[in-house]
Formats: sequence, C-alpha cells, structure tokens
Amino acid sequence: MNAALAFLRDRLDPAVAWALGGIFSLLVVATLAVWLLGRWQPQADFTELRLRIRTWWVMAAVFAVALVLSRKVSLVFFAFVSFLALKEYLSLIPTRRADRGVLFWAYLAIPVQYLWIGMGWYGMFIVFIPVYAFLFLPMRMVLIGETEGFLRAAGTLHWGLMAMVFAISHVAALLVLPIANPHGGGPGLVLYLVFLTQFNDVAQYLWGKALGRHKVIPKVSPNKTWEGLLGGAATTLLLAWLLAPRLTPFDTVQSLQAGLILGLGGFVGDVVISALKRDLGIKDSGTLLPGHGGILDRVDSLSYTAPLFFHFVWYLYGPLTTIVR
Repeated sequence: MNAALAFLRDRLDPAVAWALGGIFSLLVVATLAVWLLGRWQPQADFTELRLRIRTWWVMAAVFAVALVLSRKVSLVFFAFVSFLALKEYLSLIPTRRADRGVLFWAYLAIPVQYLWIGMGWYGMFIVFIPVYAFLFLPMRMVLIGETEGFLRAAGTLHWGLMAMVFAISHVAALLVLPIANPHGGGPGLVLYLVFLTQFNDVAQYLWGKALGRHKVIPKVSPNKTWEGLLGGAATTLLLAWLLAPRLTPFDTVQSLQAGLILGLGGFVGDVVISALKRDLGIKDSGTLLPGHGGILDRVDSLSYTAPLFFHFVWYLYGPLTTIVR
C-alpha cells in the first residue's frame, strides 16, 4: 500500500489529483442520488440511470489510470479509443466487399497517427490523415478496379478517419504540447477538455428536460431544445471559468472563450453524429457501454471539441514557425 501511494505521489500532479478527486466525488454524489430516488420512488424504473452511472464509474476509472500511469500508456489508450470508434463506425456503414483490403490500411493509420504524436512531430500529426491518407486510400481503391459506389466508399472511409481518428487524436496531442502549463501540464488540459465536454452533454440534457420547449433541429434530434443548448452552454461557460485557474494557463477571457468553444462545439458534434444515426435508422451506435450505447455515443461531442480546443490552445500558447525569405 505504501509503495502504491508513493508511486501515485510521484506520478500525480496536484492539479490532476484534485481534478480526478472532483470527478469521482461527483460520481459518488450521483450514485447516492440514484439510490435515494429508488428508495423514495420504489415504483419507478431507474435501471437505465443506474446503468449509466455504473458505466461512468468504469469509464472514469480506466481514463484516470491511463492518464496517471505514463504518457505512453495514455497514447495507447486514446489510440484504442480511436480504434473502437472507427471499428464501430465501419460496422454501421455498408462497405463494398472489394474494399476489405483497403480497410486494413485505414486501421493501420491509427497507430501511425499516434506515433507522430508520441514523437512530438506536429507537422506529420496535422497532415498525415487529411493529406497522405486522403490521397493514398482512393489510390488503393482504384487499383482494385471496382468503380461502382467508388465516391460513396471513398467519402465514407475518409470521413470516418477524420472524425474517429484524426479528430480524437487531438486529445492525445494535448499531452505533448510544447507549452508551459503550471497547472497539471498536458494531463491538466486533457482533463479540462474531456470533463467539460462530457459535462456539457449532461448539462444540456438536464436543462432540456427541465425547461425544454423549443426544438433546435427537430428533424435531426427531436429532443434537443434551445433551452437545453443555452442552459448547458452557460453551465459549461461557468465551469470553464471556475476550473481554468486549476488546470490551464488561461486568463479569465481565455477561459470564457474556451467554455464557449466547448459548449457550442460539443452540441454540434452531438447533432452531427445524430444525423448519421438517423440516416442509418438507428438510435444508438452500439451496446458496448451499458446505459449509453456505443463508443460513438460518447465521443460524438469530443470529435468536434477536441480539434477546436487543441488549436485554440495552440493559437494562444503554441510555438510559431515563421519562414523568413
């Protein structure tokens, strides 16, 4: 036990420890609240809510362990999340039999993308999938010689790589950003991004349930309301301001800007994946996460907030390269 505590003390930044403690405290409160609801309303069915919270415990624990152990473990964890997201996405989207071999190269892009992150090679990280994978995969498809459904197949595969691998990899890229963050370093920024993105989803849901009257995009997501969107975004804005001094180098204005990016970006990511699922005629993307659905149901918002937040931080604090002629 003493060895374990010493290990955690050496590994864990105080800001990160404080944030993780807050997350698990919230889960304790949520667990007690559901237990009390069950006692007060024994006739009501809270099975889905209980499943959601149990799954949150598992996800939070795995995420915390991956973040605490080492940077390499964290990179492998996020690469695995990208793999699961892409696999789930491709299981939902019809693919041509002729493209089975091409999918191998798409999956191979995942470890290569995270390799660039681990090497700290920003130039390759930022262009590998949008440029090289974009050019290479259609070439492999052409060499197969099958033209029927080519445009749909190429577009489907590249969109999946962009959303499930390139976008999500920006979370991991925060770990290696060459900036001075005295409040938890890279892990502090990751916690700030992931917690606010996930809490924004919950806040928009609760505000929508409590006050929702006016639909935002009824044909795409009938349960999304303006009250939920604005209430959730305002809550995220407040939390972004409160948490910034503990986890980020942001000043007041920057923290509010970050909160706005995460609040609105999370909503857009959510409804974009909702549009995808509605086009496919499904409610949830999978069953991997009891009470939540599939991996896509949890990383939908993150597919937008991660790249937006990363480049916001890079713009403010990242190194600038100037070519002088």
